[in-house]
Formats: sequence, C-alpha cells, structure tokens
Amino acid sequence: MADHPVIWMRPEHGARGPRPAHSRADVARAGIEIADAEGLDAVSMRRIASSLGAGTTSLYRYVSKKDDVLELMVDEVMGSLTGTRLSGPWRTDLATIARAQRGLALRHPWLAALSSGRTNHGPNSLRWLELSLSAFDGLDLSTDDMLANLGTLSAFVLGHVLGELGDRAAAHRSGLTHAQWMEQQGEYGPTIVGSGLYPRFTRVIVEAETPHAEDRQDRLFEAGLARVLDGLAAHLP
Repeated sequence: MADHPVIWMRPEHGARGPRPAHSRADVARAGIEIADAEGLDAVSMRRIASSLGAGTTSLYRYVSKKDDVLELMVDEVMGSLTGTRLSGPWRTDLATIARAQRGLALRHPWLAALSSGRTNHGPNSLRWLELSLSAFDGLDLSTDDMLANLGTLSAFVLGHVLGELGDRAAAHRSGLTHAQWMEQQGEYGPTIVGSGLYPRFTRVIVEAETPHAEDRQDRLFEAGLARVLDGLAAHLP
C-alpha cells in the first residue's frame, strides 16, 4: 500500500489533538484565490498558510503534500458545475458538457494544465464524470467507447482553451489588443501576398472573416465542436 493514500481516503480531522481551525475546503479556496490571481506557480504551502493566517507546519494537519492541495483545488472548482443539467439527446448533452468545461477553464486559467494530467477522483469530479457518462444512456456503447468519446471531446475543449489562454497571455506580454495586433499583421500582409509563395494563406488573408470578429473565439469553438460531434456521431450505433 502507498505511504500516503489518496486524500479522499483519509479522514479530514485526525482522531487526536485539538480540532483544526480550518477545513480542507478552506485550504482549497486559498489555493484557488492565489492561482487565479498569480498563476499556479505562485501556489505554495507557505503562501496558503499565510493566506489562512496559520503556520506553514500546521498546514500538514490538512494535507500531506502540495499535490494534495492541487487535488483539492481542482475538486473545489469542479463543484461549480454541479448545477449543470442535461436534457436527453446525446448531441445536445455533449455540447452542454463541452461549453461548461470551457467556461470553467477560462474562469480558472490554471485548471487546464492540471486537467491535462491524471484524472481527479474527488467527490465533485466524480459527480461531473457520472453526469458526463449519462449523456450516453440508451446508446449501445461499450465502456471503452464511452471513455473514448468523452476523451475526444475533452481533448478538443482543452486544446481550444489553451489557445484562448495563449492569446490572452500574448496580449498581456505585448500590450496589444487583438485588433491592434491584427492591424500590425495587416502591414505585413502585402509582403506575404506579393511573394506569390503562399497562395492558400493568401486566400485566408483576403477572404477570412472570423479572425477579425470580436466573438471569434466563440465562433471557432462552436464550429470545432460541431465537427467533433459529427465525428462522434459516425461511430455511434
């Protein structure tokens, strides 16, 4: 057996000693607040303890290591999805799931990095997984097929979100809004077109409308989501 069982198998409060002044939820929320404001690298046991007004060593009454904190943080934000309701048709339900995941990841930019790794099995995360799997109720699918479908959907959402977050980061670094950046790139456009070397991309420069739209990210997400769902439909019974 592992030296440190998963945090969900451990009691929140030890049987001995005084009752802790804080809960695991307090630890998770402190970590979330730090990560939302400063990024995941800023989250440390020392910072969380300081935020809670506690000593760093006292934090180990709640968790054994930083990975425990990260699991608690993921599961805490997943709790905000518990109000999601599915309507029945698998395609509508998977679209609802995808939009909810995107919204959550954009509200908490650090979540995408943690979600791309091992699956969190905290209570809120398990409730979300159970709800997501229910989208396939009534379809004659194997368990592996259901997991493959959800994995494909999640990979699309994660990829799109990482692109959106990358765009935000680039805007922050450069100090340029998207419109300003597009204007800057537009000055380079005639050079690309005039070279005659990139006829396909020249069509993009001349014809494409989506890159200029204020709601371009929503458009791209919905267009990509429709194509992913079309692909999943081809493999359904």
